[in-house]
Amino acid sequence: MANAEDKTLHIEVAYALPQEQILLPLEVAEGTTVKQAIEQSGILDEYPEIELNGTNKVGIFGKISKLDTALRDRDRVEIYRPLIADPKQVRKQRAAEGKRMRKGGGDAESAQEDSAASDEAG
Repeated sequence: MANAEDKTLHIEVAYALPQEQILLPLEVAEGTTVKQAIEQSGILDEYPEIELNGTNKVGIFGKISKLDTALRDRDRVEIYRPLIADPKQVRKQRAAEGKRMRKGGGDAESAQEDSAASDEAG
């Protein structure tokens, strides 16, 4: 019978670029951390722009994780690229554009003229 220490975990390490997605299946020992799995995958040699202690955040199945998080069987470790735009600013900009669009798109004078014309007709 195998010891718990001998248990092998089947995980994946994922990294996506605009032009390609990398998904590396990996077998690691139980107790392996996120950082250790990334290092064992060899992805840091292939993509030297990845900075685990800098610009790149990491996660497991879409949830941000720390580098020292222990992995479980079938986990997918994801390496995230830095954001190009601040999502809060983008939402504010979209909301401001949406408010302008909902106001009718025309100028205030023509809206008043249309309203006065409909009052006279009615």
